[in-house]
Amino acid sequence: MRKDEARGLARAAVLVDQGLRAAAAYNRPDLTEFLQRSRRKLADPAVQVVVVGEFKQGKSALVNALVGTAVCPVDDDIATAVPTYVRHGERPVVALLRSPRQPDPMPAVERRPVPFDQLRWHVLESEQVAEPSEPVTDGVVGAEVRVPCPLLEDGLMLVDTPGVGGIGSAHATASLAAASLADALVFVTAAAQELTQAELDFLQQARSLCDTVICVLTKVDLYPSWRQIAARTTEHLRRAEIDAPVLAVSSTLRAIAVASGDSELDVESGVPELIRVLQDTVGGDATERLAITAAADVVTVCDRITDQFRAERAALVEPEQAQQILAELTAVRERIQVLRSAVAKWNQTLNDGTADLVSDIDHDLRRRIRAVVVEAEEAIQESDPADTWPALRAWLRDRIAHEVLADYALLQRRAAELSELVGAHFREASGEILDEISIHDPAPLVDGQDMAGRFEPAKMKVSKQAVVAMRSAYGGAVMFVMLGMMAGVSIGPIGLGIALVMGHRGLREEKQRQLELRQREAGAAVRRYCDQVGFVMGKDSRDTLRLIQRQLRDHYTELAEQLDRSNTEALQRAGEVAGRTEAARKQRLTDLDAELGRIRQLRVRACDIDGRSDAGLLMARS
Repeated sequence: MRKDEARGLARAAVLVDQGLRAAAAYNRPDLTEFLQRSRRKLADPAVQVVVVGEFKQGKSALVNALVGTAVCPVDDDIATAVPTYVRHGERPVVALLRSPRQPDPMPAVERRPVPFDQLRWHVLESEQVAEPSEPVTDGVVGAEVRVPCPLLEDGLMLVDTPGVGGIGSAHATASLAAASLADALVFVTAAAQELTQAELDFLQQARSLCDTVICVLTKVDLYPSWRQIAARTTEHLRRAEIDAPVLAVSSTLRAIAVASGDSELDVESGVPELIRVLQDTVGGDATERLAITAAADVVTVCDRITDQFRAERAALVEPEQAQQILAELTAVRERIQVLRSAVAKWNQTLNDGTADLVSDIDHDLRRRIRAVVVEAEEAIQESDPADTWPALRAWLRDRIAHEVLADYALLQRRAAELSELVGAHFREASGEILDEISIHDPAPLVDGQDMAGRFEPAKMKVSKQAVVAMRSAYGGAVMFVMLGMMAGVSIGPIGLGIALVMGHRGLREEKQRQLELRQREAGAAVRRYCDQVGFVMGKDSRDTLRLIQRQLRDHYTELAEQLDRSNTEALQRAGEVAGRTEAARKQRLTDLDAELGRIRQLRVRACDIDGRSDAGLLMARS
């Protein structure tokens, strides 16, 4: 984070602290709680940069190069299995992130400390890594690593993800879900070849979820023609209309430069340039948004405090208009009461919109799953499940994960549109709640479903085929011999040929019958699995929408309560004016002008925190 960005956050923190003192001085605990949330965000300004890409492209090595030390395990043969979140800490600490098995659609993640040297056993593919002395924890969804690092000390967080493995894979689903929560996406591809179509497809989906994408070409020290590959990669991105810079780096040169203190070699590695781009395009934007949002919260608090004094001042200036002012405030209170009630337009819009959204998301999920079932059944009918079932099972799991994520992306987009509509009806900005509408990774729920139950398709063994052939041959031979005996004709050696023909035909018919049986059982297994996924994911999406509905409802209810509190204070203070003497009114007017002047100055400083106008600040907040 640059110094000017740090100063921007520091100025925002000072403004929030002043707003907190003002809220406490004017006995507004509701506004105090409102600003405390902004203060907590400023105290921990996490800027999430997710590193994604195909397997074995150098993602973990790149994270290590950015941090300047070996944090993420790197292996030539074994791939990363779960995300690793690298943050700043006073000393190296590792904690496993475990998702508890509970009905909450977005359960709180549990943290379990483990020794630093055991990190590789938990983040690499476990079946290929020797087990540590302590067994791997069930339900591990990631690992959090904290290390002392200047790059990370201002809130930057690097996320090392598993390899994408294709646009339809479960790993791609997890990476895309992480992208929806990220401030920036660093897509890693080795300089061995230009971008593949699968990588471009992934980038197009990721770009729709995250505005900032950076393409990094790694391992340039191993490939002399990396400049041509970089040029082709840039051209592919241009044709695909993906706005992303292409940077070439060498993690190996960076490690050597850090160990030897060679600054020229460090520059040649390309990592310092990547750090500069991250700080300029990612850190700056994220900290700017955070500072502007905090300043907008201070503006809101200043407006609420001013509202409770504006009527009192008007009554002090013109005492004869006091009754009219009280009548106007009473009418405002009635409108606010309607705003807080269940019949308010924003509340009805929220309830009706949520009901419609639940129906639409459920229909979209069913439509997607039905299409997958049809495609799987067509593949089953064109093959023998005994030969293709393992590949089909892997394809089905990845495809379902991909379709579920697409359904959740639709949920996120439609929920954001609903929030904007509710905000428009409420006539208040809804920027901070929009930032909280995100999707979690649905892939673990998909992985938790049994794919085939007890169905394991297999062809007839040789011994069984022999029994079937002999049974058919024996039955055919006996039949023809008996017919010959009845006709008085001796079959002789011809019976052996007849037996062979009948045996072969019987075996062929039995194979066809068992193939059809396997195909029916495979189709039934696919339908059972998809029905179970639809059942589980339908429940999860409904729970997610209910959670979003509660967030929106609580947010706008809080705003309505702030308005009501300000109006109540204004009514009380305006009603006290009539009992004051002329001298007391003048003295109170002087004090009130001084207080309003201080609030006005705080509001001006909040509006000017980023050199924007009052209107521009409020637009940025919404």
